[in-house]
Amino acid sequence: MMRNMNQMMKQVKKMQEQMQKAQEELGKKEVEGTAGGGVVKVVMNGHKQVVSVEIAPEVVDPDDVEMLQDLITAAFQDALKKTDELIAQDLGKFTGGLNLPGLF
Repeated sequence: MMRNMNQMMKQVKKMQEQMQKAQEELGKKEVEGTAGGGVVKVVMNGHKQVVSVEIAPEVVDPDDVEMLQDLITAAFQDALKKTDELIAQDLGKFTGGLNLPGLF
């Protein structure tokens, strides 16, 4: 019985190490969120940190700042959605598809 417990603990430790490595790797991966057909781009890493924001000069209209704000918001939302998908894909293999709150 004790040997089985030790074996299980080794497997859990190995899985934790693999998950930690996968989480570190997510920080190196990037996704691009876009809006307005690509006139606004937000690049985010797998840790949901913004890497860069690009705005095409032609959408910068002082008379329509609201449209630009909407495009930036939409590009951020797109990047966040893609980051969530990346996280689910990369870490989902460890949780067997279970959504464990607070894990990511």
